[in-house]
Amino acid sequence: MHTITVNGQRFIDDKGRERIFNGVNFVDKHCLPDEDGVIHFQTALNDETLAAIAARGMNIVRLGVTWAAIEPEQGVYNTVYLDEVKNVLRLCEKYGVYAFLDWHQDLYSYYCCHGDGAPKWACVGDTDNVKDPIIIWATGYFLNRSVQRSFDAFWENRPVNGKGIRDSFCDMLTFTANCLKDCPALMGYDVLNEPFPGTPGGKIFRRLVKDGAATLLFSPRVDRKKMLRDLKNKEVMNALSVADDPKVYHSVIDGANGLLYQFDTERYYPFLQAAATAIRRADQTGVIFSENCYYSNTGIPCSYPHLTYPDGRREDNIAFAPHGYDLTVDTPLTNEASPHRVDQIFNEHERTQARMDVPVLVGEWGGMVPGGEQYPALEHLIDKFDRNRWSQTYWHWFDGMADSKIMDILSRPYPQAVAGTIKRYGCDRKNDTFVLSYDGSSTIKAPTLIWLPKAPKKVYATKKYELKQTDGGLILQVNAGKGACIVKAEF
Repeated sequence: MHTITVNGQRFIDDKGRERIFNGVNFVDKHCLPDEDGVIHFQTALNDETLAAIAARGMNIVRLGVTWAAIEPEQGVYNTVYLDEVKNVLRLCEKYGVYAFLDWHQDLYSYYCCHGDGAPKWACVGDTDNVKDPIIIWATGYFLNRSVQRSFDAFWENRPVNGKGIRDSFCDMLTFTANCLKDCPALMGYDVLNEPFPGTPGGKIFRRLVKDGAATLLFSPRVDRKKMLRDLKNKEVMNALSVADDPKVYHSVIDGANGLLYQFDTERYYPFLQAAATAIRRADQTGVIFSENCYYSNTGIPCSYPHLTYPDGRREDNIAFAPHGYDLTVDTPLTNEASPHRVDQIFNEHERTQARMDVPVLVGEWGGMVPGGEQYPALEHLIDKFDRNRWSQTYWHWFDGMADSKIMDILSRPYPQAVAGTIKRYGCDRKNDTFVLSYDGSSTIKAPTLIWLPKAPKKVYATKKYELKQTDGGLILQVNAGKGACIVKAEF
């Protein structure tokens, strides 16, 4: 395993090579103790799974843990759970798969709305009469007051037993990083999954509903008769296509920009500073992954600045880990997500990357379910990520994924390590070819490594190369050296 750091908008390893990561989420959301009274780490990551994903060209996992499992009682840490996480990280090392930790939350906590994340003691409201979300899980964010008030208390650092809730969370980050920092497979830390604004998040939701209704009723760009006819005929995807129009889509989401800007800059950014400071107390080299707010999953701009600590120090070893989903996610139509709509979301993430000047590893995207044969948005996005030189971890691992159509799409040729600076790479799906172009460096001695899903019929390269079969699949290894290099594989 190599030490991975950040250089501008690139991940680089300790050999100086630019790195690209292709992976999947494995997230443990449970928080209830087993028969022995201890919360254990539960994951599908074992020898068999890791061997399967490595053989399909995956070299990273987003490994989700929860605060509730690590600190079920305030100030008391579950070292059994962390030892089990450590064992999984050692297993990742065995298969050459990197990992970054994700402190996961959905709906703040199991004790607010049967979500996951915070322990019971860090919740506000009635934690003994928990109501399930209605229709889809995300409505718990929009309608459940316990969820919103608990987030308010977290962002305000409200004291519990004389200690701020946010302070307790940050101390837990320090403890966790200190336990796991020496694992060679551990690449970094994703400090909080999809932070939600709390009570202001309810206001944002109401604004989106209001602007959405106004757009559908009054926008001259909306064919209301056609939309109603499509809905009457149960042609829902045709009805939703109205949002494929960027002007229509932005007329719905742009009104929430100011509300989200206030959250990003006044609540989330100070938390990010505190969380990164907490991790740096234990680990000075792991990459910090910063996410966007839950609502920026829809394309509302992410507005916090590049991380700078209160004393003026700039955090250079940081990456942007955005999420993005089509509005069909978590519905029966999720596999029919629109390439046009997801484009608008990730175009906004491109602007955020340019503003922050950091690399991107898309932490969550996709959300497809097995069984379909057509996944147009999935193919569209993985090609877009490759054009942007972005790494990614797909949401989420499922039984049988290694042999699924979804994995076939993710398991495309890509450069894992490049002895220089990547100019472009990508696949031509129609002609079944792959091209990588980069500027080689005279200071890098380690070779370029390109993962291939199958043996090519023909390879063209401007530097010497060889094909190597490894436990992680077929690798096209290109000699290091100064000067422009082009590699093309035809299948």
